[in-house]
Amino acid sequence: MRNTFSEALYTHAKADPRIMIVVADISPAGSMNKFREEYPERFINVGVAEQSMIGICAGLALRGQRPFAYTIANFTLYRPFEMVRVDLCYQNLPVTVVGMGSGVVYSTLGGTHHTMEDVAIASALPNMQILCPCDPLEVIDAVRFCAVESRGPVYLKLGKAGEPRVTEHAIEPFRFGKIRYLQRGSDLCILTYGAIISKALEVAAAAREKGQSVSVVSAHTLKPLDREGIRRGAQDP
Repeated sequence: MRNTFSEALYTHAKADPRIMIVVADISPAGSMNKFREEYPERFINVGVAEQSMIGICAGLALRGQRPFAYTIANFTLYRPFEMVRVDLCYQNLPVTVVGMGSGVVYSTLGGTHHTMEDVAIASALPNMQILCPCDPLEVIDAVRFCAVESRGPVYLKLGKAGEPRVTEHAIEPFRFGKIRYLQRGSDLCILTYGAIISKALEVAAAAREKGQSVSVVSAHTLKPLDREGIRRGAQDP
């Protein structure tokens, strides 16, 4: 997901000079490094100063830019929480806060690098929208929304690397704010989001082996949550 995010953002940044990237102590690689080399005036590395990262993004947004704040998830949201709440959310600014390696992806670095409460915290913030794509293809769709369509702050929750593509043959397209059926059945409906969808697909395959017809749904937009779509899925899988 990390590489796909960089590639997708680079593509949009080439077409839109308002897109800027502010990172905190991340060594850019791949397309992110290409962006830094081609557009150095639009790439800022603040080092281990995450509060400054968010404050700078707020200032850029007030000047008409479309900035992305990008670093490891626990440092994107937890350490600069006050700035995310006051500078971004209270002013409803179009800044995308990218949390890379969320959950326990960085578990070997200890509890300081775990990101278990990020959805709960971001959900509590006014004006904050939350996207959590389930595979690299949904990352491309999510980045397009953040770069082109969003009008307020977004928390974009990403895995790190190695996530398989599972939505190539999805029966519904990606639409912000709506759940998305990847498979449709009549007996069981599995709702999921994020990289754990691979486990949901394993459960679905096991259920089908037992003769059950299974729906698998990507709830990639966690806020605003598609309550009506979920209700329909629960009543009619």
